[in-house]
Amino acid sequence: MAKAEERDRRDRDDEDEDEDDKKTKRPAKGGGKKVLLIVGGVTLLLIASILGTVLITRMLEGGHAPAGAATSAPPAQPVQAPQPAPAKPQNANQELYLSLDPPFVVNFQGQNGMRFLQVTIEVMAHDPAAIKDIKKYMPHIRNNLVMLLSNQSAADLSTLAGKEKVRAEALAEIQRIMQQETGSPQISAVYFTNFVMQ
Repeated sequence: MAKAEERDRRDRDDEDEDEDDKKTKRPAKGGGKKVLLIVGGVTLLLIASILGTVLITRMLEGGHAPAGAATSAPPAQPVQAPQPAPAKPQNANQELYLSLDPPFVVNFQGQNGMRFLQVTIEVMAHDPAAIKDIKKYMPHIRNNLVMLLSNQSAADLSTLAGKEKVRAEALAEIQRIMQQETGSPQISAVYFTNFVMQ
């Protein structure tokens, strides 16, 4: 009988072990399924993220969405950069002066013989490029101003009105030269900063 009891005990122990094995194996199978579901879910999210990024990038670049892709917004229009304002001279309102050095010295016929005139002339412009252009054409300007000044009479140069007339003629002559050479008069005013007659 001892053998039968021992067999029954072994059979029960085997059954208990089988039940323990079944209990421990089930969670292991269920845990594997969970890991597989998590990996699958992460993979799907990654694929969806990549497709979404590609779709949005194409829409922003003005391309078309892939066939079958549903979009709720129309494709974005290309953005144009704002057009810059036309360039103005750097110092558009600033007055720039240039002295036509050396002073002009001319002789002319007076009532009592030859007379001399020494005039320092400055020009005013509003554009630095105009100052450069005046320097560039200085020989032409000086030549014409010497001719203009030497053709004056002592009587005209003795009065304020005569001096103003010569100043206006000098401005007109410089503007004419600059218009001819550059296509623009370039200067706004001419000033006599020194005026000596002998």
